[in-house]
Formats: sequence, structure tokens, C-alpha cells
Amino acid sequence: MYRLPTLATQGALKRIALLTSGGDAPGMNAAIRAVVRSARAEQIDVLGFVRGFTGLVNGDLRPLTSASVANILHRGGTLLKSDRCDSFRDSAVRWHCAEQLREMELDGLVVIGGEGSLCGAHLLAEETGFPVVGIPATIDNDIQGSDETIGFDTAVNTALEAIDRIRDTANSHERLFLVEVMGRNSGFIAAQAGIAGGAELVLVPERRIDLEAVCRSLEESRLSGKTSSSIILVAEGRKPGRTQRLAQALEERGYEPRLCILGHTQRGGNPTGRDRVLASCLGAMAVAFLAAGQSGVMLGIQDRAVVAVPLSELGQRQQLDGSMLDLAVTLQK
Repeated sequence: MYRLPTLATQGALKRIALLTSGGDAPGMNAAIRAVVRSARAEQIDVLGFVRGFTGLVNGDLRPLTSASVANILHRGGTLLKSDRCDSFRDSAVRWHCAEQLREMELDGLVVIGGEGSLCGAHLLAEETGFPVVGIPATIDNDIQGSDETIGFDTAVNTALEAIDRIRDTANSHERLFLVEVMGRNSGFIAAQAGIAGGAELVLVPERRIDLEAVCRSLEESRLSGKTSSSIILVAEGRKPGRTQRLAQALEERGYEPRLCILGHTQRGGNPTGRDRVLASCLGAMAVAFLAAGQSGVMLGIQDRAVVAVPLSELGQRQQLDGSMLDLAVTLQK
């Protein structure tokens, strides 16, 4: 479980708003529910902007009540929809949004999303002084300042379920499978799902693919008689077609790889219990931090405690520990 800080209320919040932005992540609905119900328990009204920052720009919002967030805890996606809003990159647009928020007599805004969304939250708070608290929600788990992000655990388990199924077919037909998981810039999903799924190799964006090393590893496994099938887990990487290029290169070396791209299945589905609890804690604490007069922060997890990280300190992605990849290799020897 997580340790939650005790905060002293600094002022009376009357109305707050929230939005979900960027790529959806399982557990966003649980965070929405926690914000709404924690706020309503303190007699604070809550409004939700529809389709992220686009809804904020357009003033597209709806009231949220305890009843309106009933039965969403277990659902993937986001009740409020999501979007990527290019116009919010304009400082003048952000000032316009802040003026709208004040005209609506709102006392704070909760932004639930990934790196780009939290960057937008930072600029809004820093430039206009409007109170903003961010909640990290991305399946990539690459937000600096938090050990966990909403959606990551569910994405790993979704990938793991697929790997387990593919393993059955790989063993039955003695085949080599390349399984692609999401992760353009970070290999957290690939590393964790690879270890849990017993993948023979894990290839991540943080390390260049060494074709010779891949072939050498496959040949060593064949000669040792350890296994008649192999699964190579590949993070999609920055440049589209990374896994397809690897498959073609292996074919040219005489292998017959089968390719399976999991894609957006990793974003959907019911959130795991871990993601539901994480989202519930962060959502409830977002209301507490706004009530305590704190703004310009993202709530994250460090050493199993909820902490406030200044949004100004974000910018660099959390880096994958290389020892996790080394462990994956060791366990397959």
C-alpha cells in the first residue's frame, strides 16, 4: 500500500475542474472517480473538461457528481475522453484558458496525463499563476519523479497474457516469435513483460539492436538444446517498422520468425487492482494538495509514498535501469 501525507487545508475550495489528456491509460477513470468523490466529500463542486486541453480551450465541460462516476472504477479508457491539442502550445491560448477558468469561478485544475500533458500543466501554472496539480498517467512509466504511473501495470499484464498464449504456439511448432510491445522512447513495458514472460531476448529503444548478438544468442539456445522455441520481445522504438526490419534481417540469415504486434491492445481493458489503487490514491491526494494551497506540482510515488514533485523539474524521461535488461539475459542462460 501507499503512504499518504497529511496536509493542512489553507483555504476553502468551492469549485475545481479536471481533464484527461494525451494517450489513454487504464486507471484514468479510477483517478477521475477519486477526484470527484474526494472533492464532493468536502462539499467541493467538480467540473470535467471533455477531450483534454481541447475541451479546456473550447470551454467544453460537464458537471461531475458522485453518481456520474459510479461504476467506472473498473473500466479502461476515460469517461472524459482525451485528445492532443496543438493550439495549447501557444502562450496566448494558455492565457485565454486561465482567464476562462477564473471567469468560471474555478479554484484549481487537475490534469491527468503523460509527459506532454504535464508539460502543458506546468506552462499553464507557471505563466498564469492558476492553481494546477498533475497526475501521471501513461502506460510507458517514463515520467521522471515517480516510480509508477497509472496504466503501466495493466499494460504489462496485458502484454504478459499475450506472451503466455504465444509461448504455447511457439512451443508446439518450435518457432521463433518476435512480439512487439509499445514503447517509442522507453523500454519499461518490454523489460518487465520480458522478464515475467521468460522472453529469450528483450530489445528496447535505449539500446541499439545488435543483429550479430541476436543471431548468436539464438544459435546458442539451439545448440544447448535448452528450448526448441524462442520469443524475442521488442519495444516499438522511435522509428516505425523496427520489428519488421528485424524480422526481415533474420529471414536473410535463414530464420523464419513470426511477427506479432500487440499495439493498442495494451492501452485498453480493465485496469489491474494495482492501477486502481494507485489512481485512487493520486486522485484523492490531488484534491488535498489543492486544498492545501499547493500548485505547480505533480503527484508521484517514491519509496511507496505519495510525494509532490515540482512540474518545473520534469522534462527528462525516467530512464530504464540497465540491470533489468541484464537480468533478463541472465535468466535465459
